[in-house]
Amino acid sequence: MALASTFYLNTLHTHNNDTLSLRTTRYPGFASNSSLIGSKLLPRSSAVKSRIRPISASHEAFDVVVIGAGIIGLSIARQLLIESDLSVAVVDKAVPCSGATGAGQGYLWMVHKTPGSEKWDLNMRSYKLWNMLAESLQKQGLNPLEELGWKKTGSILVGRTHSETDMLKKRTKHLIEAGLKAEYLCSSDLFNKEPALLVDEDSGAAFLPDDCQLDAHRTVAYIEKANKNFTSKGRYAEFYNEPVKCLIRGGSNGEVEGVETTKKRLYSKKAIIVATGSWTGSVMHDLVRNWGMQLNIPIRPRKGHLLVLENFNSLPVNHGLMEAGYVDHQTAPSPPMVSGLERYDHGRTLSVSMTATVDAVGNILLGSSREFVGFSTDLDESIVNHIWKRAGDFFPTLKTLSLSDLSASRNVRVGLRPYMPDGKPVIGPVPGLSNLYLAAGHEGEGLALALGTAELVTDMVLGRPTKVDDGPFSVHRFC
Repeated sequence: MALASTFYLNTLHTHNNDTLSLRTTRYPGFASNSSLIGSKLLPRSSAVKSRIRPISASHEAFDVVVIGAGIIGLSIARQLLIESDLSVAVVDKAVPCSGATGAGQGYLWMVHKTPGSEKWDLNMRSYKLWNMLAESLQKQGLNPLEELGWKKTGSILVGRTHSETDMLKKRTKHLIEAGLKAEYLCSSDLFNKEPALLVDEDSGAAFLPDDCQLDAHRTVAYIEKANKNFTSKGRYAEFYNEPVKCLIRGGSNGEVEGVETTKKRLYSKKAIIVATGSWTGSVMHDLVRNWGMQLNIPIRPRKGHLLVLENFNSLPVNHGLMEAGYVDHQTAPSPPMVSGLERYDHGRTLSVSMTATVDAVGNILLGSSREFVGFSTDLDESIVNHIWKRAGDFFPTLKTLSLSDLSASRNVRVGLRPYMPDGKPVIGPVPGLSNLYLAAGHEGEGLALALGTAELVTDMVLGRPTKVDDGPFSVHRFC
């Protein structure tokens, strides 16, 4: 969807259906100049031993420290715990799902991915790993829907012009050649699958019947519970509501030895992994500025809104839906004009694309918007209205309804996607600081790419050959 899994949330609100959604109250976030990590150098620590070992009331030691408890950070911790005997600590300023992870639609769709692109192998690997996880739960007698919010909905990329349908025919062919089950839908086939859609003779779509979606909150709860199983073995610990102030660097090789939070120092013997989403660029800039290093990670916060309608039965949606223009909106740094594009407010560009899904408890999720407005997460009702209007262009039923009449059953999620100008996340060790790793910049694909990213980082930390080429995601491209 629009705000997939990687952006910063407002305050979470628990409803009677026991799912988490968002109110429009602003959540106090990290400052744009990053209070997460400072640039202060701390003295060299004493020798660090493996496993969790209390050094004092305010000092602990681990093999690996992960900064960031979003889906990327928690998945990396999970993979390290499963694939090795290392001890792992996860530290975060807030708590899981209070940041980017909980904001999006949770889709695991391949319909809008491009075979042969530099991200394709990572997309495919992560897609496979998510399916393997769902299958393993079934073999254990567990229900993936209950554990992960897992639904095999299929995904449909909708075109409404000749140029869009021509593109979708080619895309379908390429997806099939890449090994995915895909089908091109003519207008009548599209209408049969989604009767609520406005379909005319120029309409068509690419359809992937095996595409799935997750519920971010359920998925994070599952991963966190699995991680906590290692606590009794002395291999896992969480430090939430504990902002990291700075990194500890010392020794003749100048490696990073640990982190200092507002409450304690956490030392690391093997690796420190920074998975801090939109704030990673400012974090790393502040960190290395006084270290004589040139490192510019150009991650920018890309704000998005997502409209959630609870107990809304007026719009039957059978699959995950996305308009063809979403692909261009996702990759364009400053899109010129489009279907749902409108320039306003002193040249600020707003991109709005139709996406529609139904979550694990039956809520309708409508998206989505994209804009660069810094680190502001203030809700903008005019953008919500744009989303509603754009959805109405595809679903005529919505044009007969007033959004203001739905205020009692609607929520709006507002957050920041970690946008990278070249469209690729940054994953790997920081040159000159071999034990410091980055895993960020996934834009709206954090949930989709989480397991592939976790496997990639784990292989790097353990010194193993990677399953996919890590070259396209290297930190070296910014040095």
